[in-house]
Amino acid sequence: MNEQIIDKTSRYFRDRGIVLPTISELQNPHIINEDVKSNLKSIDKDAADPKNLFRVHWFNNRDHSNFSNVPEHIVLPDEFTGVEAKIIVNIGRLFPMITAHKVLAAYGCLLPRILNGSFDYEKQKAVWPSTGNYCRGGVAISRILGLKSVAILPEGMSQERFNWLEKWVEDKNDIIKTKGTESNVKEIYDACNELKKDPNNDIINQFDEYYNYAIHRSVTGPSFEKSFLQVKGDTDLKARFYVSASGSSGTLAAGDYLKEKLNAKIAVVEALECPTLLNNGYGEHNIQGIGDKHVPLIHNVMNSDFVVGITDRATNNLNMMFNTEIGQEYLTRKKGFDNNFVKRLPEFGFSAIANILASIKLAKYMKLGKEDAIVTVATDGADLYLSELNKTKEEFKNIYDETTCGEIFGEFLKGANTDNTLELNQRDKERIFNLGYYTWVEQQGINLDDFEKRRSQNFWDHHYKQMLSLDDKIKEFNNIN
Repeated sequence: MNEQIIDKTSRYFRDRGIVLPTISELQNPHIINEDVKSNLKSIDKDAADPKNLFRVHWFNNRDHSNFSNVPEHIVLPDEFTGVEAKIIVNIGRLFPMITAHKVLAAYGCLLPRILNGSFDYEKQKAVWPSTGNYCRGGVAISRILGLKSVAILPEGMSQERFNWLEKWVEDKNDIIKTKGTESNVKEIYDACNELKKDPNNDIINQFDEYYNYAIHRSVTGPSFEKSFLQVKGDTDLKARFYVSASGSSGTLAAGDYLKEKLNAKIAVVEALECPTLLNNGYGEHNIQGIGDKHVPLIHNVMNSDFVVGITDRATNNLNMMFNTEIGQEYLTRKKGFDNNFVKRLPEFGFSAIANILASIKLAKYMKLGKEDAIVTVATDGADLYLSELNKTKEEFKNIYDETTCGEIFGEFLKGANTDNTLELNQRDKERIFNLGYYTWVEQQGINLDDFEKRRSQNFWDHHYKQMLSLDDKIKEFNNIN
């Protein structure tokens, strides 16, 4: 605890009108001060305004005029999924500033540094490495707090991400593009290690920040429990699975909460073109937002139950069908889906489509019925992938019509099968856990004992409880004179 920096930062925030929301307020924004909620109504959700911190949660309603009782979600029609189980998709694009949920992870990772005085806003820069959304979330949080920041991401990520960053960073040199695409995470780490040579660069790496795990278990997990309970009502519906793409494994942490509270099993989704968890594989893929070829340090592997592989051919092609006039007309006129439902399909980004397909595969694999539910998440929407959509349309140039849509629907939705679905036994969990050794101990210099501690659930419970304990410190920080 550096009391001098804490006091200095608190005064700096007070002068800028910045108040930090508590973890309890992000879990349940309805307890936020009424004056704060009233002031929010005049603030653009995408403005670089510190008041938008109080929108960094899952309860923003669709027009951002107020907070919903439960997170915005979609229950997919049985006719669409081809399974009886209810698939509940929580919507992440309603988060402020970046239209993606990673702004929550960024806040959760920066918050403890502010509260313990380890980040000096006068000297240091917050460095945000990611495969796209997390670095944008970090830049957004940094800017509204008046902090210097740097974004690191692969050069092959969607152009929409770079367009956003160029508008939000103070200096375009603060956008560092590393070689490769979604699967080239090591290159990001190499850039971080180079920047780390300057002690004024604070590397806030989502892949090894336990606060990323803790904020999602503390906030995202309880939020998704509420959306499930609303769908459940007074029925016998059971939450059988929580499904989330691997990514940094932060969002996966919500599964630890849902397993504890609802007895849901946890399924991890990865790209079939890079089957790291499935069979120690490697490769390139385009399901952006689930960086791979390694096992994140914050992945609680020993608590995971399934791994499901999804091809990026499916996400690319379904993204085209969901976001074109030809595709939407096919779904409404030929397949008979409600127009209001079809108009909401653009709320699903690439990883969301992968999560939905994995949920369908699991429902079939486990032979789930009407009393079973799968909870999953759309971390962002299709608006972040318009440039990728154009690439797919170019591939289908002159051959994209109703027949093509029928083939896409038939292959990837109606024809979804149970292949590349791995039910993890103890040996599988040990294999995946051990695979992380090569990245974290050999390459990144993590102490072996610290690496091994992650086998125990007590380790993860400790970090979860630490995050929950921050509320008193936040209130004290906000009230420092």
